Amino acid sequence: MPGRAVDAMNFYVRKRRATPSVIIVALIDVLIVLVIFLLVTTTFKQQAALKLQLPESAESKKPGANENPPFIVSINTNGMYFVGKLPVTFEQLEDRLKAAAAKNPKLVLAINADEEAPWGKVVKVRDAAAAANIKSLVAFTKQPGRP
Repeated sequence: MPGRAVDAMNFYVRKRRATPSVIIVALIDVLIVLVIFLLVTTTFKQQAALKLQLPESAESKKPGANENPPFIVSINTNGMYFVGKLPVTFEQLEDRLKAAAAKNPKLVLAINADEEAPWGKVVKVRDAAAAANIKSLVAFTKQPGRP
């Protein structure tokens, strides 16, 4: 048994390993690829999230003519409501209209409804505006003869 105790006491001498070197050229290549990717993806043309076919009107005004920016509610062909680009339920729309009217008593509501949007949805937005005590209401249209 004395031999076994000696065997357990053997220490191994570890050799020092060289520290791994970082290859800077490979890191620079990866960085350049990332920069090129970011440049290419950020230069794409920005397209609207909602594609609406506005009704024509001879009395349509140029956008941006108001000093007081309107509160814009969009309605697509499926009858979904959008505030900005975010879809909202009718209850959320009512809450947002009331909050915006409380902040700005001269708030103008602009309805941006598709030509094929259900008329009942437009009427519901008008009723919600009346309940929020919004007095001014406009609708987006396009000039005749323009796509």
